[in-house]
Amino acid sequence: QVEFVESGGAWMYPGGSLRLSCLISGSIFDRVDREWHRQGPGKEREMVARFEANGVRTYAESVTGRFTISRDFTKNVLYLDMNNLRPDDTGVYYCNTVPRRPWGLGTQVTVSP
Repeated sequence: QVEFVESGGAWMYPGGSLRLSCLISGSIFDRVDREWHRQGPGKEREMVARFEANGVRTYAESVTGRFTISRDFTKNVLYLDMNNLRPDDTGVYYCNTVPRRPWGLGTQVTVSP
C-alpha cells in the first residue's frame, strides 16, 4: 500500500520561501509520474507541478518561475521549493502519483502579511 506523508507547510509572508517534502512509502514503480497538488480555500484541488518518469518537469502557469519540483531517488522523497510566495498560493498541498492513489493528509501553506 502506497502512502504519502507531506510536511513543511507553514505560515509565510508574501515574497518568502518554503520547501515542502513528501515521503512516499510502500511499493511503487520508479517509472511513474509524481505530482504536487494544492487546494485553496473554496477552490478545487489543482495540480501545480509534475515530475515525469522521464525526468521532464512541468508546472501550472500560476507557479512557473517560482516553484521547483525535485526528487531524492534514494529516499523516495518528492520536494517542492516555493519562492516569491503570494497570498493566492495559500492552501493545503498534497503529493500523489499518476495513476492516482489515496490522498495523504497534506500540509497547510498560508501566505499573508
